[in-house]
Amino acid sequence: MSTHLPTADLRDPDSAARTARMRDALRAAAFTADGLLELLGAPAYAALARSETVPALRATRGDGPLATLVRLFLLQRPVPYDRAAAALPVDDCLADGWLVRDGDEVRASVDVRPYGGPDGQDWWIVSDLGCAVGGAGGIRAAEEAAGVDRAQLVLGVGGASTTLAGLTVRTPVAKALDLGTGSGIQALHASPYATEVTATDLNPRALRIAGLTLALSGAPAADLREGSLFDPVGEETYDLIVSNPPFVISPGARLTYRDGGMGGDDLCRTIVQQAADHLNDGGYCQLLANWQHVEGEDWRDRLRSWVPRGCDAWIVQREVQDVTQYAELWLRDAGDHRTGPEEYAARYDAWLEEFEARRTKAVGFGWITLRKSGAADPSITVEEWPHPVEQPLGSAVVQHFERQDYLRATDDAALLAGHFRLADEVVQEQVGLPGAEDPEHVVLRQNRGMRRATKVDTVGAGFAGVCDGSLPAGRILDAIAQLVGEDPVLLRDRTPDAIRTLVEQGFLEPVEAGKD
Repeated sequence: MSTHLPTADLRDPDSAARTARMRDALRAAAFTADGLLELLGAPAYAALARSETVPALRATRGDGPLATLVRLFLLQRPVPYDRAAAALPVDDCLADGWLVRDGDEVRASVDVRPYGGPDGQDWWIVSDLGCAVGGAGGIRAAEEAAGVDRAQLVLGVGGASTTLAGLTVRTPVAKALDLGTGSGIQALHASPYATEVTATDLNPRALRIAGLTLALSGAPAADLREGSLFDPVGEETYDLIVSNPPFVISPGARLTYRDGGMGGDDLCRTIVQQAADHLNDGGYCQLLANWQHVEGEDWRDRLRSWVPRGCDAWIVQREVQDVTQYAELWLRDAGDHRTGPEEYAARYDAWLEEFEARRTKAVGFGWITLRKSGAADPSITVEEWPHPVEQPLGSAVVQHFERQDYLRATDDAALLAGHFRLADEVVQEQVGLPGAEDPEHVVLRQNRGMRRATKVDTVGAGFAGVCDGSLPAGRILDAIAQLVGEDPVLLRDRTPDAIRTLVEQGFLEPVEAGKD
């Protein structure tokens, strides 16, 4: 099989015009995220995400343009030249290397996958054959199809990619940096709201594919730079840095797209610690990361120690796996479970040996967001939240740091003089035995954003329930004190911490006096 990627020269007007005609043909054939779901149906669509191609093959037995494109670019099956010509400007695609001709048939040189943008855009993500989620044949087949060592393969969109895209703050910025761009998905997401986008990667093949993703999707070209971590950008600074780095903690660096190549979780730590030097004031750095749970150390303290001076941080652990689960996950990811038993056992043992040497008992996975605030007393929140959330969360990230600013600047006297409103779609649940006069406890639960839940006492529930922005907190507490027969001075003294917690977690929102 050919090792060549498409040869489209993205700077050449003729090549750009051919790419535009290809994009128009994809859109005209409904080779989009919505069109794909409609053609395949939900069961076959879901099966394709599991790399099960038989249902999709059955759904594309017709000769319509959409079925042809699915067979070419998603299922990586050759199709007759005439059939391809009915779906695409086939000679353009052959000229620029998107397709390769074998006699009377053509085949795709890369995986091209429809992807729906956050504002309804029809985008297409380019990756090596078989390297998207649901890629035909899996990683070993991808290595054979691409004709390159698997260490250089470029993956398409996966769950980590979409998670980071949903987390990212989406406000207009002058400069954005996609660190370790891979197939270019984060750079593509940045393109509608960043004036300049820079994308870096250690793998030159990834930079080429990222450029193709942007061009085929009709996005502005990014400044593509080869190199490790922040090396390609020197001392330049950005308003937003995003990274889905090769965060897997592994013995060695077999796979460039996955393995960090540094000891333990040093790669993720290095990105976090160096980010402050490349952020403008008020800028954000957002990344996905894995981190070690080291015997005898609190994982929260380890991560707090990563945060650079002058930055606020919000770190959320979404999942924890013991070292055996973790090793097995990534051995399967690389297809090592399909090797001979002795080779598999040797690789498995190497992972466990590495973890033992580093006193690692488990590995956490989650999100890290830094904001360069310059605060002398930075806000660093490290928490575990494995529960479902509502994506996209970019606005929730901004609101989290706005709440930290408010709480940092507001003493207890100002807090009691402040006005608050209950956040949208917060509900109250009472838990207790059936028929009991009073509940055992009361829970406030969010139905938006992080979807948090927190226990409150009767005073907390009553306070939250009447917060509509019209009265200051202190007057509400005075009224509650009268109702429950408590000294209002004592109630005012003991309640600010509870109010702070409700504000910090987003149940209450500060408002200007008289505004709801």
